[in-house]
Amino acid sequence: MEATETPRDLHYEAWIRKGHLLELTPNDLTLRKAPTQSGRPDTAAYRKRNEEQGFSGIAHRGILMERIYPNADREQVTQNLFGDAKQEHWESDPTVVLKRLVTRFASKAFRRPVTSDEVADYQQIGLDLLSENESFIEALRASYSAVLCSPRTLTFVESPGPLDDYAIASRLSYALWTDMPDETLMRLAGEGKLRNTEILASQIDRMLDDPRSKQFINSFTDQWLNLNQIDFTTPDSRQFRTFDPVVQESMLQETRTFVSKLIEEDLGVAHFVDSDFACLNERLLRHYRVADDVEGWKPGRGIQTVSLSPASRRGGLITQGAILKVTADGTTTSPVVRGVFVNERILGVRVPPPPPGVPAVEPDVRGATSIRDQLAKHRADESCNACHRTIDPPGFALESFDPVGVWRDRYGIGGRGAAVDPSGTTADGGTFDGLLSWQQLYVNQPELIARGFAEQFLTYATGAPIRYSDEPAVDRIVSDSKASQYGIRTLIRAALTSDPFLKK
Repeated sequence: MEATETPRDLHYEAWIRKGHLLELTPNDLTLRKAPTQSGRPDTAAYRKRNEEQGFSGIAHRGILMERIYPNADREQVTQNLFGDAKQEHWESDPTVVLKRLVTRFASKAFRRPVTSDEVADYQQIGLDLLSENESFIEALRASYSAVLCSPRTLTFVESPGPLDDYAIASRLSYALWTDMPDETLMRLAGEGKLRNTEILASQIDRMLDDPRSKQFINSFTDQWLNLNQIDFTTPDSRQFRTFDPVVQESMLQETRTFVSKLIEEDLGVAHFVDSDFACLNERLLRHYRVADDVEGWKPGRGIQTVSLSPASRRGGLITQGAILKVTADGTTTSPVVRGVFVNERILGVRVPPPPPGVPAVEPDVRGATSIRDQLAKHRADESCNACHRTIDPPGFALESFDPVGVWRDRYGIGGRGAAVDPSGTTADGGTFDGLLSWQQLYVNQPELIARGFAEQFLTYATGAPIRYSDEPAVDRIVSDSKASQYGIRTLIRAALTSDPFLKK
């Protein structure tokens, strides 16, 4: 949360374990914290003393905690498990009721109608317990547990060739919601309408507009941009004094909010490289030191969209802290690591693995020797230079950012090391003297970026890498999105209505 001078009510949903406590405390490492005090201090005097000495604190009127059922209330859970079956029904004829309920439950779990042969074994588990005088509830629980452990529940069971409507419903739902199909999708699948391109496209838009698509944003950015590796390194707090858990969480929110905005407004893929807006909160403004570069920021509103000045270095996806952190090791940066990431994840350029026996280039942690000088020796080998001509340019452009995403002009602690040289020449001969000029080279190549995004998204949505036979379909996806300036939402819609997604 962002504390403000004006009192306000804040609402959060969270999972809190029994016996755990809720702590409300400033956790911004850039703020002075009051010393702990045993006993119960005089509140007014204690607060006044802390204010006079410049310590930060949070004043609140109280916390109201309420237990909720975020997915379904008790009545809905009962309906999901028992349908219209009442206790008197299963007491009078437990065998018939158990078979009917297991069939109904399996159809939901398998995400398609089931045959009597498919559910016979699961029914038999419960029937065997009934014959042993176990209660109906225990027998039903055993059958349900077996259904939930079935490969038909845990995996997609798809036949080679064009997918049927139920398989499309499952693929679509897990791609955009990471969850089971809802009643609308299942109804359309039952009516055989999901292979109709117009109906399928309308469902894609409906699902992207649904709050459940937030799970897609989190899951997709975790895998596409490696955000699930943000905890892989811990920056040295002595060297990077403004980085703390608040900054890291804000970085994740920054990137996910930015991608959500691109999808919601169908903005073009060129925004991956540069944009005239950013999604920042007060903590990131201070960490990035860009308060003078933004317009429209309001205190206390958390992550919000702000306008950037034309000369700002914070435009685009590639300049965001989460991206810059997952492509660094917590202490140093490498143009090779960042270059490979930008080429493969943003520009759609596949980088082959290094030849065997070639050692990695390790940056000088003291900053006395620039990584560029070390790479110059490495690139003298023609076998290395063949790939590094493609790999290094975006990495050089991003060398102006340190491992926690702050702009720098020199390496080393306190900027006392070698000067950063962010210039270079791209593989096709374009020259740049730094980040801004590199961005301009690729902002004008949206088709290249669109193709890269289409391949990344299709890989995520289908769970399979793009093959040579998929290339014509990718070409059509990119071509179909040209009219929208290669809008992200249009690309997603085109990918989910393409053959690679609709066929096994």
